[in-house]
Amino acid sequence: MPASTPIRCQVRLLRPATPKTATWTFVVLPAAASARLPTRSMVTVDGTLAGQSFQATLAPDGVGSHWFKVEKKLREAADVAVGDRVELVLSPMAEEPEPTVPADVRKALAAHPPAHAQWKTLTAVQRRDWIHWITSGKKAETRVKRLATACDMLGSGKRRACCFDRSGMYSKGNMGAPEAADAS
Repeated sequence: MPASTPIRCQVRLLRPATPKTATWTFVVLPAAASARLPTRSMVTVDGTLAGQSFQATLAPDGVGSHWFKVEKKLREAADVAVGDRVELVLSPMAEEPEPTVPADVRKALAAHPPAHAQWKTLTAVQRRDWIHWITSGKKAETRVKRLATACDMLGSGKRRACCFDRSGMYSKGNMGAPEAADAS
């Protein structure tokens, strides 16, 4: 597929099943649309949802497709609601943007000069993967442990997070789309 060919599909706007009071929404790409993306892992796209422009990083859903959270501002601009089927048009970005580095990660890197030096040599995708691995633990103590481990690994010259399944298909981590609430 040429890079300039947009991916077009219909998606349903979903609300997560938990917590029951959740008001945010998300979409899961149809498998055929996801298969046209350049990677099974996270990928940043420019797109339109019901004609409204956005940029988002799609995450793997753990079963071979991708999903993303639809920000309230986009949902309101597109004038769509939970349960609506809408047109989605996506184009993978030619170059992945720099990820936002959480404050605790910035602080830990600053306190570990060898890790910080290695961090500066990484690509945007590698930095995004490290951030995702560090922050994807469900417990606060897991995040603290992963942050220390990441600094040690980076400081020793590693470029990629060890044993990190970028597609979410082979691990039992929290990489995956939320369970959707009943649309009825």
